[in-house]
Amino acid sequence: MKRHDVGILIFDDVELLDFTGPYEVFSRTRMTPGVESRRSEDSAPFRVQTIAPQRHEVVTTGGLHVQADCIFSDQPKPDLLLVPGGFGTRPLLEDRAVLDWIRTTANDATWVTSVCSGSMLLAAAGLLQGKRATSHYCVYDRLNEIDPSIEVVRNVRYVEDGIVTSAGVAAGIDMAFAMVANICGHDVAVETAAYIEYPWKAD
Repeated sequence: MKRHDVGILIFDDVELLDFTGPYEVFSRTRMTPGVESRRSEDSAPFRVQTIAPQRHEVVTTGGLHVQADCIFSDQPKPDLLLVPGGFGTRPLLEDRAVLDWIRTTANDATWVTSVCSGSMLLAAAGLLQGKRATSHYCVYDRLNEIDPSIEVVRNVRYVEDGIVTSAGVAAGIDMAFAMVANICGHDVAVETAAYIEYPWKAD
């Protein structure tokens, strides 16, 4: 069984559920159904890591302190890149090192995703040019200010146009299940949703 590496960017003032929701989905997915399969990694199709720009504790919205699994200089090359949102995205829009890392990592990844205002970082990195995308409703207009070529899709949970973007916060969970269904099959996504007792329905 091929195991896919999921890399989740985290940074100061990242929205907590933006990354922990998808983390839960990917880390609890199993190709073998049932509770017992969750006691080991034997049938886990994803290996999930958090990645931070530098080696220090990240402080999320709400004040939770998180130590990332690795940093940019460790040169992780995930198969699936996930860029979450939060108030911390605003200063990163001017951070060339972070935008360069996102761009390079996305070019090497098979799948690129964002949650909430994380789409602004994808846009600033030039990855959403001419694409359909969504985000948290508070930054619809900001997304177009960053890149007027983006067709902003409003009032949806997620949009797939080569890159998969999702709406705000909890919508990242729906996006993650859609990715599980795409990569591992619909039945695996349904079973995982049942395991974590999340009312997911395929869009």
